[in-house]
Amino acid sequence: MADLTVTASQVSLVYASRAIIFDKIAAVAITAGQVVYLDTNGKAALADASAAGTATAIGVALHSCGAGQAVAILKVGHLAGVNVSALAYGASVYLSDTNTGIMADEAGTNSKRLGRVDALPDTNGSGGVPTKVLFVELAW
Repeated sequence: MADLTVTASQVSLVYASRAIIFDKIAAVAITAGQVVYLDTNGKAALADASAAGTATAIGVALHSCGAGQAVAILKVGHLAGVNVSALAYGASVYLSDTNTGIMADEAGTNSKRLGRVDALPDTNGSGGVPTKVLFVELAW
């Protein structure tokens, strides 16, 4: 399993009008691009696939914040800032069990699929190949 790299300063929505986003209160400091779950106090905490209770991811943080602050959580939508370039189009992205709040290219101890690699309707300058982006799709 390899953890995916997220560049917090580049985390952003690709199609904002088509995304499903909601706000939660952060239980801990959260960095843009980290995966969160809803803790027993109803707050967003960092998700982790190594334990069943923390593997119930609800979305990806769209901005950084401190504990006790509101954080926007992406539940469904295209997300920039996650390096999925080494993955195939359509490949699944999972919650990591080696680092809290991180995404990985394979399932962890408690498998939690977060989304898949999608193609944008553009080319990134490499021979007409479409740009790869993460499509987050966490069911209700």
